[in-house]
Amino acid sequence: MSRRFDPITLDVIQNALGSIADELALVIMRSAYSNIVRDAMDYSTAVCDHEGRTVAQGLTTPVHLGSFPDAMRALVSQFAGRMSDGDIFIFNDPYGAGGMHLPDFYIVKPVFVGSYVEGYIATLAHQCDIGGLAPGGMAVFATEIYQEGLRIPILKLHDAGVPNEAIPQIVAKNSRQPVEVLGDIRAQIAACGNGEKGLRQLIERYGVDEFRRYTAELHDYAERLIRAEISALPDGTYEFEDFLDGLGENPEPIRFKCALIIAGDHITVDWEGTSPQVKAAINGPIPTTHAMAYLAVRCAIGVAIPNCEGYMRAITVKAPKGSIVNPNEPAACGARGVICFRMYDAMLGAFSQILPNRIPAANEGGSSAPHIAGRTRDNRPFLISGGLMGCWGGSAVRDGQEGISNPAANLGNAPIELVESRLPVEITCYSFVQNSGGPGRHRGGVALMRGYRLLEEEAELVMRSDRRAVLPYGLFGGEPGTPSWNFINPGPDQIVLPVCPFASVPMKQDDIFLHIQAGAGGYGDPLERAPAKVLLDLLNELITTDYASDVYGVVILDGAVDEVATGELRRALASGGTIAKASYLDHFARATCTEGLARKPNASPT
Repeated sequence: MSRRFDPITLDVIQNALGSIADELALVIMRSAYSNIVRDAMDYSTAVCDHEGRTVAQGLTTPVHLGSFPDAMRALVSQFAGRMSDGDIFIFNDPYGAGGMHLPDFYIVKPVFVGSYVEGYIATLAHQCDIGGLAPGGMAVFATEIYQEGLRIPILKLHDAGVPNEAIPQIVAKNSRQPVEVLGDIRAQIAACGNGEKGLRQLIERYGVDEFRRYTAELHDYAERLIRAEISALPDGTYEFEDFLDGLGENPEPIRFKCALIIAGDHITVDWEGTSPQVKAAINGPIPTTHAMAYLAVRCAIGVAIPNCEGYMRAITVKAPKGSIVNPNEPAACGARGVICFRMYDAMLGAFSQILPNRIPAANEGGSSAPHIAGRTRDNRPFLISGGLMGCWGGSAVRDGQEGISNPAANLGNAPIELVESRLPVEITCYSFVQNSGGPGRHRGGVALMRGYRLLEEEAELVMRSDRRAVLPYGLFGGEPGTPSWNFINPGPDQIVLPVCPFASVPMKQDDIFLHIQAGAGGYGDPLERAPAKVLLDLLNELITTDYASDVYGVVILDGAVDEVATGELRRALASGGTIAKASYLDHFARATCTEGLARKPNASPT
């Protein structure tokens, strides 16, 4: 560090900025109306310097955080020199405003010190409904953005402190959930006001010139840290590809081909060879692709780096125009979250070739997103939303975790009590799935399942999920994870839904929707798994006795491991002798009553 900067002062300013960003997040959580913001915490916060560059981010949603630079560049370029103290901006447009998909509303407030903008307070929250074809803004079957709801360019929600009353009225008239949406917008406004006070006080404490110098150094410091870590990686090009199952009743796999190019202290993430954009709402505008690249690099490197824009200078993203990771307007993108997870999986797969002891097997494939919506008997709207979070892949040092958000999401599962107390639905089950997850020396996290019984007369279901045909990959001898399933009225007469139905699905009173999420991939040879861990999984009812013997070669009798029989069985399985290793997927199918349902091979499509 240059002698011109005091390291203690730099650390104090960095932590003060981080505290402001976290306080923004707390204000939103405590004052939001919708369950998707308040309970699932699908929102993010940032503090920016006088140029609009991110200098701190709240501990919120990673898929959002890397998008703030695109949004702020759009705002500053359009309104530089035309801002007033008291302005608040609102926007969500993916084509021209740095948005990712229409439900994500940016609310941004410039912070004036004297007559000049010296910083910005930025918030982003996923609004529960902004109109469009389907409730919740997740209509996978939308073919262009005009079908997806209210599209807002960069507008002044407040102009020099005076609210523009027309904008909330337009938002309310275009939403099925106006009370919740307007309440969440007010929560974002309140957070901006709170953050403005904190940032102004911080700037005034050090003075404008000194504060600018230290924030500039913070960017440079973050850049130096990440470049030092990248320099320690071997130069070269590392490729990996992964796939989405596809869409509708006859899905065709969608390819995500990633090349990591390491040259000295710089990383290029190149998506050449990735599938073209599709006539569906899973396209990811470029801010999404930037965000996932920054996230994957930081997770792979695994060192503490300030959450400011400086580290991004060491990362270049190349995404072919017209591809699913950089679509042309007016491509639909409301359900683009599913490709975020697949980009993350593909990038970590490439990093596993460089850092095999640090990178885990694939996670569950991302949060599933069921939306059940309708109107009550007294004509009040209801919407059951919020993603279902699942499990992580096994790694070199531990089993995959379960009941936890995908690293790209950092969201929460809505508690049963909150769902049932506020919405016309009964949760029929919420549990781990037996014999799920990919076997390995360290197994993948086991799957979650949740069932919803509709208590109102009718509703419509819109669903976004994945990982049925193309399973979460295992690493270094670990097996892939287990598939996801969607059922209406599970049982002998059940209806099996695609991973991404290409139309809304009608539900009647007492219908049950059951989602079984994918289990994560395993790491290492399953026959090297410690027998004590297999026994513990059996005692916790995560696996069955025959699964323990057929998959792991562990013989358990009377609640204990038979060491002699286990040794013999493992040698037989390893040598491919007379004892055939049963498919772990067959055990999963028996546990979930999905025998006979078509499934494709584990291998990636060609």
